[in-house]
Amino acid sequence: MPNSITTLPQGLAQFSGGPFVASKLYLIRSFLLIVAFLLTSVPIAVAQGQGSTLFGDIKVDESKVEGMTPLSFNIILYTLNGTVAGRQAVAAGGRYRFINLRSGEYDLAVEVENKEIARVRILHGGSPGTEIRQDLELEWRATNTGKKPRAQTISAADIYERGDSNKALFEKAQSAIDRKKYSEATVLLQQLLAADPKDFQAWTEMGNVYLLQDKPGDAERAYQHALEERPAFALALLNLGRALVAQKKFEQAITPLTQAVELRRDSADANFLLGEAFLQIKKGSKAVPHLNEAARLGQVDAHLRLAALYNAAGLKSQAASEYEQFLKKKPDYPGRKKLEQYITEQKKP
Repeated sequence: MPNSITTLPQGLAQFSGGPFVASKLYLIRSFLLIVAFLLTSVPIAVAQGQGSTLFGDIKVDESKVEGMTPLSFNIILYTLNGTVAGRQAVAAGGRYRFINLRSGEYDLAVEVENKEIARVRILHGGSPGTEIRQDLELEWRATNTGKKPRAQTISAADIYERGDSNKALFEKAQSAIDRKKYSEATVLLQQLLAADPKDFQAWTEMGNVYLLQDKPGDAERAYQHALEERPAFALALLNLGRALVAQKKFEQAITPLTQAVELRRDSADANFLLGEAFLQIKKGSKAVPHLNEAARLGQVDAHLRLAALYNAAGLKSQAASEYEQFLKKKPDYPGRKKLEQYITEQKKP
C-alpha cells in the first residue's frame, strides 16, 4: 500500500511507493465535493482464463458531510481510441469487474450523475488469465471554504433530467451496450428518442453504438443531433470528430475537435485527434502543439505521430527522441527493435 500522497500541479496526485499517478478531480453537487483517489494497481497471476480481468473495490468516505450522497457510481472502461469496452453501475462499497480483456492500455473512468470525476490509465501487458486489481477510494467533502472550484470540472448543462420511463430505457440501453447487444441498445434508444428527441445524451449514446459497430456515417448523424440540442457537449464534439476522422473527413473534423479541446483542454483524445486531423491536411505546424499536449496527457501514440512528422521533415534527432519517449512508456511494443535501430543510427557520430 502507498504510504503518502504528494500534491502535484494541475490536479494530479502521486502515491509514493510506486510510479502510479492518479487524477484528482472535483464535482459540484449541492455544496458538496467528491474527491477521487485512485489506488495502486496490483497484477495477480491466475491459472486459467481466455482473457484478463480488471477489478477493484469502490470505497466511499462520507464522514465529512451530512445529507444525501450518491448511491452508485458508473465505472467505465475505455480503449485508447475512446471506445467503451465496458460499463458497470457499482454501489458504494461494491466491486466492479471487467473480464476477457486483451492486453494493452485502457482508461478507467468514474462518473457520478453522468459527469466524469476521475480517470486513470491502466497499462496491462500481462498474459491471458492475469487479474489486475485497481481499487478506487472516494471521499465527500463540504465546500464551505469559500474557495471557488475550477470552472472546467463541472457543467450543469451536461446533466439531463429524464422521467422515470425514459430513465429506465436509458439504463437498459447502457446495460445492452455493456453486453455488446448493440441491436437491442439501438431499439431502446430509438424508443427513448421518439419520446424525447431533445435528450442529447441519448443521441450521443446512439452515436457510440454506431461507432462500436463501425458505422461512422450513422454515428456522425447521431452526434449532430446531440449537438443541435447541446452545442457545447464536449463528449459529442469529441466523438463527432472521431467519426469524421474515421471517414477521412479531416477538414470537417477540425471544427468539432477544436471546440472539444477548448472545452476540455485536459483531454488527451481530443488533442490527439485534432493533431491527427491537422497532420492529414498537411498542416504539421498546427498539429505539433496538440500532439505534444496529447503525449503529455498520456496518449502514448502521439509520440509515434510526432516522430513520423519529424522524420518526414528531416529532423532525425527529434524523431529519435520521440521514439525513445514512446518506448519508455510502451516497452512491450512489437516493433521495438526497429525503433531502437533508428535511434541508434541517429546517435552515431
